[in-house]
Amino acid sequence: MKNNSASTNDITEWKGQDIILFQEDLKKEVKSSISEKSFYNYFKTSSEKIPRVDILNMLSEYCGYENWNDFKTQNSKIISNNTKKKTTKRKWIVFFLIGILFITSAYFLIPKSNTFNFCFIDRDRNEPITKNPIEIIVLNNEQSPYYTKSDSLGCFTWTTKDDFIHFVIKSPYHKTDTIFRSISTITKENIRVSTDDYALMLHYYANGKLDNWKNRKKELSKMIADDAVIFQVLPSGLGIEVYSKIEFINKLTTPTKSLQNIEIIESRRSEGQVVKLKFKIKS
Repeated sequence: MKNNSASTNDITEWKGQDIILFQEDLKKEVKSSISEKSFYNYFKTSSEKIPRVDILNMLSEYCGYENWNDFKTQNSKIISNNTKKKTTKRKWIVFFLIGILFITSAYFLIPKSNTFNFCFIDRDRNEPITKNPIEIIVLNNEQSPYYTKSDSLGCFTWTTKDDFIHFVIKSPYHKTDTIFRSISTITKENIRVSTDDYALMLHYYANGKLDNWKNRKKELSKMIADDAVIFQVLPSGLGIEVYSKIEFINKLTTPTKSLQNIEIIESRRSEGQVVKLKFKIKS
């Protein structure tokens, strides 16, 4: 039931992190806690003082009892034997109580997995992005980048021992974005992704049925920088073919059947113009 554990069974050897974890679990379960000062006064020194009644009540409630009196009633044999001992042995009552807490919460140190679920939504169309999968690069600390893609429903699931996820999303027709989410927040979320208007316009010019070729060339010339780096990824691993701006515009404005299968792989722009473009022609 409880979520606390410690690095050793001996409470006198508990370190700072052990105490902090115990304090946090007390707050979660009984809405109260023990100060670090009180912890050291009662449990980490040879003091003959026993904890105040309010502390004993809190620890008893943490173990599933109503209060300290209820604990004593249900454990009268143990209490009566202990009360006959010298005052210097009284604190072992509390040690016994803490031991129970330790046993019932030992699983806390077992590593747990957190699962994050995300679905990507086109901000303009308000629809899942399924036609072109979103490329995902997970950048969690102390791990090499992990590359994956959204599934057929436009979603992505990630399971990790970390309590957060940090990743970058990329798409031919959407803007690149960096996402950071913590397990303390929502773990299932729809992420709205902004479209890359320039990439969509290039796709439209390549696949659209436009009759005004002169106007088409004029608009493309405005969109693409004069020194843009443009290349086509050839099929079957044959390499790439590099285009100048003029060559690429001529290709887009020449009505051929293959042009209808053009697909933008990557685009980059600067100061309102496309400066890098990668595309392929689907077979």
